Amino acid sequence: MTDPAIRTRDLRMRYGRAEVLRGVDLDVPAGGVFALLGPNGAGKTTTIEILEGFRRRSSGEVAVLGADPDEGGAAWRARLGIVLQDWRDHPRWKVRQLLAHLAEFHPRPHDPDELLAALGLTEQAGKTIRDLSGGQRRRLDVALGLVGRPELLFLDEPTTGFDPRARREFHDLIERLAREDGMTILLTTHDLAEAERLADRIAILAGCRVAVTGTPRDLAAFARAGSRVRWTEDGAPREARTPDPSALVWELHRRFGGPVPGLEVHRPSLEESYLDLTRTADDTEPVKAAA
Repeated sequence: MTDPAIRTRDLRMRYGRAEVLRGVDLDVPAGGVFALLGPNGAGKTTTIEILEGFRRRSSGEVAVLGADPDEGGAAWRARLGIVLQDWRDHPRWKVRQLLAHLAEFHPRPHDPDELLAALGLTEQAGKTIRDLSGGQRRRLDVALGLVGRPELLFLDEPTTGFDPRARREFHDLIERLAREDGMTILLTTHDLAEAERLADRIAILAGCRVAVTGTPRDLAAFARAGSRVRWTEDGAPREARTPDPSALVWELHRRFGGPVPGLEVHRPSLEESYLDLTRTADDTEPVKAAA
């Protein structure tokens, strides 16, 4: 059985007395796309920075490509591609010049021109980075993360600033990398539709820990578990929650011997369930660490 590309157990992070990650457990399989989903401030960036080795955790176990990120050396880091949420360096470099320069440090890099074309940056190839728009700069960040053909690619809010066409083209690229190149991709996003389209598995961060995890189909079933059935019986309104509203409606139909008075069935969408989870997290104060 293949070891997971990423594994965490009881991962915790404290800033002073505030605990912003509280026992995060993750298993990210090798190959495919794993989405870490949650609202702004949920701890997605903190988690990914720990996995990348940019931030030391407070406690817990972490293995990324078989190594502890706190101890990963140059050979381990060369297997990673990283797209930070915000990256503002190299303003005087020209776009293709920088991409080609970084490609020289990898044994089998992507062709810089093909990568620029895939990300819609061909016309900007000769421009200096400081002359790019915000969306163009974001696409270049993605190109820099991909140029070395990494084994594991971290994408932290990668489509921020993309227009709809660029977002669609980027999604196509990510699907191709995961399906054809066998790359493992960890994507953080607060966009449920993006996670549903791209991810093989999704974990939702809420309340400083992973609230729920599974395939998009698993999460859809989780959403259906909150279905509500309402009807009127003996002159009074009744309501029941059930994971199988069809079975309950059939039971009621048999009991009433025909149409059910005042029958209403509400099946919450995955988006509604996600919003419920994150709303609860927003209303909850971070847990304080013991002194």
